[in-house]
Amino acid sequence: MRFAMSFAAACTTLLIGCAGAPRPLDRAALSAQVAATERAFARTMADRDHAAFMSFLADETVFFSGPTPLHGKQQVAAWWKRFYDAAQAPFSWEPAEVEVLASGTLALSSGPVRDAAGKPIGTFTSIWRLETPGSWRIVFDKGNDACECRAR
Repeated sequence: MRFAMSFAAACTTLLIGCAGAPRPLDRAALSAQVAATERAFARTMADRDHAAFMSFLADETVFFSGPTPLHGKQQVAAWWKRFYDAAQAPFSWEPAEVEVLASGTLALSSGPVRDAAGKPIGTFTSIWRLETPGSWRIVFDKGNDACECRAR
């Protein structure tokens, strides 16, 4: 009887230990998730869907748009509303690079920004935070004008 109880306790401890063992992160899968999220975020502009745009913003997001940084979901949404008012999107963007931290909780996406005719006019860099499994929200965003860089 004592042996059976000891054996059962050992098995339970072993199972609990296995259940708590961390699984290795699939960073490629997480990068694909972030890229898909960035594309869906960009699609809000093409679809002229400001409410959908807002759904990708973290509550404490910071966008470097305009003369000073915009803080918080409401301030960013209010400033960006102007880009959703016209019938045609004034610009578009798409991810070209995505990197995810080893922790799997933060990611960076970056890529080209194009005008309505498709001409490159800048680049963007966004930082995404995993808020719940499979749900990424943007916490930082900054665009830069296109420039012709000289080789050194």
